[in-house]
Amino acid sequence: MTLAFLLTTLLAVATPGTGVLYTLSAGLAHGRKASVIAAFGCTLGIVPHVLATITGLAALLHASALAFEVVKYLGVAYLVHLAWATWRDRADLVVDTSAAPVSAREVVVSAVLVNLLNPKLTIFFVAFLPQFATGSGPMLALSGVFMALTFVVFAVYGVFAAAMRDRVLARPRVVVWLRRFFAASFAALGLKLALT
Repeated sequence: MTLAFLLTTLLAVATPGTGVLYTLSAGLAHGRKASVIAAFGCTLGIVPHVLATITGLAALLHASALAFEVVKYLGVAYLVHLAWATWRDRADLVVDTSAAPVSAREVVVSAVLVNLLNPKLTIFFVAFLPQFATGSGPMLALSGVFMALTFVVFAVYGVFAAAMRDRVLARPRVVVWLRRFFAASFAALGLKLALT
């Protein structure tokens, strides 16, 4: 493992994308625990990409325009769904410790789908990791580092969002604009993916 690999991986993970947006959204809407669960779910969503890369399925996906398009448009559809659901959500965000917490299963499933339906991750694993690894052993180790960095960085984003939650929720107009921002961001990422 080289410094170039670590720096490039950290840059790729820390650059805000769908996973970061989802984790921030979970932290603001449901608190610190939900944000860490979302970070875990996003990290779990990387596992199929790792398995596909190691078994050679990612190269097939990369080589097959039809397979890539199917995964791409499933990802676009899910991002549009997230944008629409976020835009339409009118429920008040309040800090209520007596309320039932959001289901961890629901958060994990949504987070896994965010990264599972992200063909850019597959391209990242096909184009980037092979430059630093030979054989499945090193590929697994480098993938593990990528996943660990993903979890830590996403959890930091989410915990920061959860820490700002009380301040944000005290301003209803800010909440409205944040929802619009997240909805627009999911839609923009979907459009960008569709045009890839």
